[in-house]
Amino acid sequence: MLRVGLTGSIAVGKSHVAALLRELGCHVIDADQTARDVVDRGTPGLKRIVEEFGEEVLLPDRALDRARLGAIIFGDDEKRALLNSILHPLIISAQDEVLRRWEELDPLGIGIVDAALMIESGGYKRFDKIVVVHCRPEIQIERLMRRNNLSRQEAERRISAQMPQEEKIRYGDFLIDTSEDYETTRARTLEVFRKLKDLSEDRFGQ
Repeated sequence: MLRVGLTGSIAVGKSHVAALLRELGCHVIDADQTARDVVDRGTPGLKRIVEEFGEEVLLPDRALDRARLGAIIFGDDEKRALLNSILHPLIISAQDEVLRRWEELDPLGIGIVDAALMIESGGYKRFDKIVVVHCRPEIQIERLMRRNNLSRQEAERRISAQMPQEEKIRYGDFLIDTSEDYETTRARTLEVFRKLKDLSEDRFGQ
């Protein structure tokens, strides 16, 4: 199975591209969902977080209080790094286990992990190929303003807090520009899918 990382900055249409690739037959993991799963009630991940951050990060039903944990790590690089050191190995292990299962079922398939911070975390190195979704900066700002009901200043601040799109693009084996209409994005996604499919069959079809 060809293992592919799908990434892109905020509000560039990454989730839309992930949905198109799933529709085309790729196996897609949403890293955000994995991150939630590894800290679900009763998991070793949640136990570790409570050990490090205290019972105050739990809701009355013993589930993780994400808002409370977010407030604790906000603006505190050391605590954020601590949280990441707990979460990242668990997330990667969970994703790799899913990919292994898919590989047994569909050896010539394409397994995609959809993760926004793949490059920043270094997780991109685990994959055979990286697909970077991007769009023109003005469109990114407009989409983020509309999606999150933000002012232009707030949208620009959120975007500037992330790795610049131009830098992410440098890591991409394949690029999907979503600046134009739906059909153009779909056509480019289909083009990338076909190339990934060819790569998988060439590499694993012996």
